[in-house]
Amino acid sequence: MVLEVNNVRKSFGQTQVLKGVDLRVEKGDVVAILGPSGSGKTTLLRCLNFLERADEGTLRFDGEEFRLGRMSKKDAARVRKKTAFVFQGYNLFLNKTALENVTEGLIVARGIPKAEAEELGRRALSKVGMAEHMDQYPSQLSGGQQQRVAIARAMAVEPEIIYFDEPTSALDPELTGEVLAVMRRLADEGMTMLVVTHELGFARTVSSQTVFMEGGVVVESGPSKKVFECPEEGRTRAFLQTGGLERKE
Repeated sequence: MVLEVNNVRKSFGQTQVLKGVDLRVEKGDVVAILGPSGSGKTTLLRCLNFLERADEGTLRFDGEEFRLGRMSKKDAARVRKKTAFVFQGYNLFLNKTALENVTEGLIVARGIPKAEAEELGRRALSKVGMAEHMDQYPSQLSGGQQQRVAIARAMAVEPEIIYFDEPTSALDPELTGEVLAVMRRLADEGMTMLVVTHELGFARTVSSQTVFMEGGVVVESGPSKKVFECPEEGRTRAFLQTGGLERKE
């Protein structure tokens, strides 16, 4: 087991966004988290990587257990060093090349010597098909290429799990495929991934487990084949029948 969380709760003011979420991720799993907008998917991901602090819940990671509401900055930083996060909006430094974007965190945050960091960066960029663009700046790259740089940045730290938050939502349809192809290759290589996504085709064909959330709770979860072919919950069935196009008003 890589990750297990229980009873994760998070409120913003009087609005309760997560209402007791349980989740378990085994090594090599690709877990797709589906649900309408406003269901708490992104908040859950951000709480797991400490971009937001959960109010309650327990986290078991790499053989250790933590209380999320009381977790120290030191423990959070230690866990984050074993994970990586890919955002919707790339979050690249506009004044740095693709290679520099990948190596910046390795050098500054992890203290890796520059030459070693650059070797790791080149290797990661090659794996996502960006070797020929490593000296270009974000403004010279398409959205799909920028997101591939962001994935390379995540891969370069050799994490135990990568969190993806709607990695294709900011892309035009013709650019989505190239990013999903990279993620498929990662899945084939055994990378453990937790993916918030609206791409039902990817969830159905690539993920090993699917979680459907609504209203801050997990409505249904299980092997992706089972969830897609014979969902137990009517709410899950209705969502899948719409092609995941529902939006919360």
